[in-house]
Amino acid sequence: MSLRDKLFVILQYLVPQHGLSRLVGFLARSEVPWIKTTFINVFMKKFGIDLSEAEIQDADQFPSFNAFFTRALKPDARPLEADAANAIACPADGAVSQLGAIRANQVFQAKGHDYSLYDLVGGDSALASEFTNGQFATIYLSPRDYHRVHMPFTGTLRETRYVPGDLFSVNEATANGVPNLFARNERLVCIFDTDNGPMAVILVGAMIVAGIETVFSGQVTPLPKQVVTTDYLRTAPVTLQKGDELGRFLLGSTVVLLFPEGKAGFEPELKAGSVVRVKGALGHYTP
Repeated sequence: MSLRDKLFVILQYLVPQHGLSRLVGFLARSEVPWIKTTFINVFMKKFGIDLSEAEIQDADQFPSFNAFFTRALKPDARPLEADAANAIACPADGAVSQLGAIRANQVFQAKGHDYSLYDLVGGDSALASEFTNGQFATIYLSPRDYHRVHMPFTGTLRETRYVPGDLFSVNEATANGVPNLFARNERLVCIFDTDNGPMAVILVGAMIVAGIETVFSGQVTPLPKQVVTTDYLRTAPVTLQKGDELGRFLLGSTVVLLFPEGKAGFEPELKAGSVVRVKGALGHYTP
């Protein structure tokens, strides 16, 4: 790691992660014209945001920064490319952080760093065992990306597990320098049952992420600082089709996908750093 990256990681341990995130969340929700306009204009300039694919192309028309950040795209902007019956669609615009095999119960984060599958899913050994020796993919959403998350495959929501935790920034520097990053940050674990077995879609929070929303429960963070499990099969069954919107980040972060042993394979050209687009081909289920 460079000295700059090391200093950045050290700073992550020192700043009040949750307090800073709550403050930014308050400002991001504001509909006061000068606040939201200032935030949007600064953000667009810094990250080179292109609104040509968005349904709303006039930045002044967004009621808040959150509305701008989670902007919808035109209906034809992201066609479902992974439309074959066994194809797995990419859940988000972004870049591959890592993907590949889960070694027993260890998930690869970065060189020299693995983390526990058991910890990732919130301390449930039975749930973790469903993905032992399976496959995983970690997709990083940069600030300039489209920030809605879509279904990789058609599935029925079994349960969600909100897992409280830290709010380290999620990027290459922290992946290389913060042990157990994805298993220590706040996250929402969504477990779906599909025709090819279980599938986990995990929305990982990060520094100044003002919240995570889903289409089936609305905003789900912040919640009490304990693991909260919601059983959807008993209360309100939800089936989402491949490519349907699942949720969104109020400021950006990472999606981790988990698949069972022997069930999924990824496109051979994909590797760490590969740029991906939502609904594009990420992989396939094997018979």
